[in-house]
Amino acid sequence: MTDILKEFGSQVFNDKVMKDRLSAKTYTELQNTIKRGVTLDAKAAGEVAEAMKDWALEHGATHFTHWFHPLSGATAEKHESFVATAGGGKIKLEFSQGSLVKGEADASSFPSGGLRDTFEARGYTAWDPTSYAFIRDNVLYIPTIFLSYGGEALDHKTPLLRSMEALNTQAVRVLKALGYDSVDHVKATVGAEQEYFLVDKKYYDLREDLRFTGRTLIGAMTPKGQEMDDHYYGSIKTRVSAFMKDLDEELWKLGIQAKTEHNEVAPSQHELANNFLTVNVSVDQNNLTMDVMKKTAKKHGLECLLHEKPFAGINGSGKHNNWSLKTDTGENLLDPGDTPSENTRFLVFLCALIKAVDEYQDLIRISIASAANDHRLGASEAPPAIVSVFLGDELTEILDSLAHDTVYTGKGKQAFRINVHTIPAFNKDNTDRNRTSPFAFTGNKFEFRMPGSSASISTPNTILNTVVAEVLKGFADSLEEAEDLEGAVHALIKQTITEHGRIIFNGNGYEEAWQKEAEHRGLSNYRSTPEALAHYLDEKNVRVMIDNGVLSRSECESRYEIYLEKYYKTIRIEARTLVDMLQRDILPAILEYRRTLKQSLLEDRETGTEDLYTADTLQELTDLSGRIHRNGKKLREELEQIPDTDSLETAFSYRERIVPLMAEIRADTDKAETLTDRAYWPVPTYRELLFGTD
Repeated sequence: MTDILKEFGSQVFNDKVMKDRLSAKTYTELQNTIKRGVTLDAKAAGEVAEAMKDWALEHGATHFTHWFHPLSGATAEKHESFVATAGGGKIKLEFSQGSLVKGEADASSFPSGGLRDTFEARGYTAWDPTSYAFIRDNVLYIPTIFLSYGGEALDHKTPLLRSMEALNTQAVRVLKALGYDSVDHVKATVGAEQEYFLVDKKYYDLREDLRFTGRTLIGAMTPKGQEMDDHYYGSIKTRVSAFMKDLDEELWKLGIQAKTEHNEVAPSQHELANNFLTVNVSVDQNNLTMDVMKKTAKKHGLECLLHEKPFAGINGSGKHNNWSLKTDTGENLLDPGDTPSENTRFLVFLCALIKAVDEYQDLIRISIASAANDHRLGASEAPPAIVSVFLGDELTEILDSLAHDTVYTGKGKQAFRINVHTIPAFNKDNTDRNRTSPFAFTGNKFEFRMPGSSASISTPNTILNTVVAEVLKGFADSLEEAEDLEGAVHALIKQTITEHGRIIFNGNGYEEAWQKEAEHRGLSNYRSTPEALAHYLDEKNVRVMIDNGVLSRSECESRYEIYLEKYYKTIRIEARTLVDMLQRDILPAILEYRRTLKQSLLEDRETGTEDLYTADTLQELTDLSGRIHRNGKKLREELEQIPDTDSLETAFSYRERIVPLMAEIRADTDKAETLTDRAYWPVPTYRELLFGTD
């Protein structure tokens, strides 16, 4: 049996290790850096480097790497050994302050959106002391940021750290204005819920679409899917349970608090949730979790699918981002307490969230936009593309009473009545949960349900931190100048709800009526990534990033180009893969089966016993294969005609010309699959993929 207390964090250069191995002075300085953002001097960094090297060597590490998150989406690493020349043909083991603090990577080989030309190669990685170093596979991993030679951010983490500083500055200002002088620092905390699929690797390896794109481009639904709701929270299969056990142990060694795991709604779909941590640490740990998931799955003969919609016809996968604010005094600013109607601090920060989401709903939508996520937003497993806020009845009534200067008469805590006396009594929560809401209040945090399962949560949290910081800045300006603080707070809350109450929606986001109501309210509804990205460089969106020191104008423009390019290249790879599968696998298989049917039909006619089923199937497959061939040819031609440029026009061309054509081909191919003898079908079907992990 695993000794969790002993194993947890055993591969992490964490607070306990630092306290044991660093001098009291350096340890205190490093803690000030981690907790308060104070710059660490070179001498202290040198001592940290020496202690980190000794610890890593004791744990079997032979190499180190600066671990960063470039705009390609995947994490990046370059391993370097501790070996250095000592003279006389001898070596020594070395890891200096310079090796810890700064590294170099080829900045022209990662996406830069024009910030770097091919001949301008130099880029820098720089140590992030607020995220613990760790050991994997005998390598010391050092979390870092990634910058160009000119200092521009080429990664996801740099703007995240900047947004954290902006949020901290403005949140502390508001708290000071409200009289909370003991608070010196505020950080966003996040707990990520990661959904994923597990399929047998032997079937995965035979699916070109899964290997190249992460999702099935063809595939008929099985007679049974998720309609019986029997997989959700169901008994976990033995093979999957063994994977989860190993996954937990690997994550615990890395200090990742894997807390909750269960079967999700769709067959072969599962979920893992971690405990709350400071946002940049949570982002790092989620990136690491995804990598550990995939590698652990392979050890069990499985493949972990993180794509947002790997299988048509059943639920896709998201990544619920549970966001809150915590002070250095240990208080959650989004905790309403027992009497939320009297909790001024809570109401002020709640209103800041409401206003921020309303004013920057387009930017929030953009933060989770991708070709993959377009497949799930608005379907029955994900919130719609319309950004709205769910508060629940009690908080909505409180805000309405403040907006209209009426007296709120709350019901208080209500006991849950079961009428079974052996069940212990407990109170209801103040709000229900709304799984159709993109941004739902769930007791003491907001659950941002729109992020996709494969994406980093860095960008959505960067945007969320930034827009909330912008609103808090305005709140602080008005409250700091107020002579009558109580009156100013009341006026602020009233004005916020009056002007931004349209963003609050507690109903069913899946209903068609909400689409019409949202349009009537003036809310945006960008159903696809190109529609959303068209607003990325709107002046108010660029301005909020610049004013809060998160991104410069050139950094915004570069990301715009990168996001457009990633969108159309994703679809282009999918289309090319589909064409290849049609030509090399699907059409030859259908043709072979048609020959068998034709031969059978000829033999029947010779004996005068023509079979109607054979004739009908042959005719239907002939019609289908003809359409598949024609549309496959048309798809190839369309791909050749669309220009290869990172422009909005190109993105829309792929959305309007390629995506519908692929859907049409899929519909015909899936129909052909249901008519073709299983012995002839060339790739594993949903039957094997979804129900093959027993």
